[in-house]
Amino acid sequence: MRYAVQWVRSVIFIGQMYGAMLVLAVVFLPYAIMRREGALKAMHVYCRYVRWSAGAIAGLHSEVRGEVPQGPVLIAAKHQSFLDILMIFGALPRPRFIMKKQLVYAPILGWYALRVGCVPVDRGKRGQAIKQMTARVKAGIEDAGQLIIYPQGTRVAPGVKKPYKVGTAVLYEELAQDCVPVATNVGMFWPRHSLYREPGLAVVEFLPPIPAGKAPRAFIAELEQVVEAASDRLEDEARQQLNARAIT
Repeated sequence: MRYAVQWVRSVIFIGQMYGAMLVLAVVFLPYAIMRREGALKAMHVYCRYVRWSAGAIAGLHSEVRGEVPQGPVLIAAKHQSFLDILMIFGALPRPRFIMKKQLVYAPILGWYALRVGCVPVDRGKRGQAIKQMTARVKAGIEDAGQLIIYPQGTRVAPGVKKPYKVGTAVLYEELAQDCVPVATNVGMFWPRHSLYREPGLAVVEFLPPIPAGKAPRAFIAELEQVVEAASDRLEDEARQQLNARAIT
């Protein structure tokens, strides 16, 4: 019975989450057209709303840990579900993503993502896009902000190991910025291919920065080690929650 009730709560949460996206997109549209800050404000409000409604409707609460960077840095994050995107983006003051070019054509999300400065890239042409972006930043045409990238290139389920791609090291070297690793356990509560949402406390944790200037191989090895170790720790924390709930 409890499982069936949670299914209903999960479906209600998901339905209203996408409804809220449409409503906020329309409400903020005039402000977003006039100023980039309008689009950023809309997306921050949406991130906060989804986190609140996940707790209120589905019992899925969330917490951001660690020191959130305020200046220009590279953010290299573990990616398990849509929730970690919302938590990371919502926590940062000037976030922007490296994203697949196809997402530009996604309704609502595509236009807003471009408006806040996300960088769409074709497969195999990431280096060219990054060089263009860094040139615009150096010329003062746009704000560097906090550029977010997923080193494994896709969502990865908890407990699954997938190599970290060399492109992140290339980006780290090209930008010559500190890199802030980010770990998470959100996939324990928000699975990739299911509408069901587990009640509990999902966590995104900003880890101590890796200073700029390290050799690419050393950087990517350190990044993988710290993110995977921290994510494993957070996943163990989530399992304890889920096991305790199963006993009661």
